[in-house]
Amino acid sequence: MKHFTLETRAEPEDDPLAAATEAVNELRTGFTEFRTGTEQQLAGLAELRTQLADLETRMNRPGNGGGNSTGEVSLERRAFTSFLRHGREVMDAEEVRALIVGDDVKGGYLAPAEFQTEVLRGIVEYSPIRQAVRVGSTSAGSVILPRLTGRPTASWVGEEEERPQTDMTFGQIEIPVHELGCFIDVSQRLLEDAAINVESEISTELAQEFAGKESAAFSNGNGVKKPLGLMAAPGIPEVANGHATILQPDALVKLMYALPAIYRNAGSWLMNTTTLALVRTMKDVNGSYLWQPGLQANQPSTLLGRPVIEDVTMPDVAAGAFPIVYGDFSKAYRVYDRIGMSILRDPFTQAQKGLVRFYARRRVGGAPVLTEALRKLRISAS
Repeated sequence: MKHFTLETRAEPEDDPLAAATEAVNELRTGFTEFRTGTEQQLAGLAELRTQLADLETRMNRPGNGGGNSTGEVSLERRAFTSFLRHGREVMDAEEVRALIVGDDVKGGYLAPAEFQTEVLRGIVEYSPIRQAVRVGSTSAGSVILPRLTGRPTASWVGEEEERPQTDMTFGQIEIPVHELGCFIDVSQRLLEDAAINVESEISTELAQEFAGKESAAFSNGNGVKKPLGLMAAPGIPEVANGHATILQPDALVKLMYALPAIYRNAGSWLMNTTTLALVRTMKDVNGSYLWQPGLQANQPSTLLGRPVIEDVTMPDVAAGAFPIVYGDFSKAYRVYDRIGMSILRDPFTQAQKGLVRFYARRRVGGAPVLTEALRKLRISAS
């Protein structure tokens, strides 16, 4: 007769190693489930952020209250828009970090590059001289340009004669960068309306404000805390009108051909609206108007074959005045924009009127660099 023995296994709780192994497995399983759940939540959050960004992108497209044609809105620009609408106090941490990157310790926050580009584009549209002169950018407080003050001399020599020495001398022109500031008031309701592109509204207003001041300075600025203007620059040759008060057609021809050919062939006329109205009525001896309208789209109208720049800051026709300038402005005048423009949001000063005040400041410099490329008409008999 066989005998069977029954083996009994120790329960996990009776085996410390088995109990520890089971506990580790349970912890590992729990951690895996936790990580999976966390990853799903992060994925959902990322998807939500993407949907919000896409929604804001669509809102910023033309026709949807926005002005961004690329369809992409950078974090810095979203932060700046939030700053304009609501101020820094209600921004989330990510937007605040993006805004602090452009923090200007001198007051306000630096506007993102896209916003500055929009403002400068508007300034070009409103400031006529900017359309004709050479414009650059700088990160310094002034720009120093070399200027040729003495030209080399040449002479005919024989085969074995000593060649004379020729020297060129150079000087310098320093164009200081001045500060221009302004403020605009925007209604609180306008800022609260999501359908309104706040950036576009503010950039348009700033462009008009800055362009008006700049245009006046580029024409008549005295160089004190502002650019030196064309009309205030010494050394520009003059041409007499031939009459003490009445603008003469022959004077325009004389003015044009008083300029050397190297500058004349690329020249433009600069005058205000009142003077332009007089010029458009002038005829030559054959009865043809001196003014010729553009025959094609985007082709400028011309006076004696050269385009006209209309600048409201130029003086009217009057005795002793200089109402018209002709020359190659791209060679004669330089404008330099200082990189960076700051905006300060002030919700308190005009709060009782339901307005939010925005202070903006930018820096720009300008000065004549080659006066020999210009001629100005003086209203006088001789």
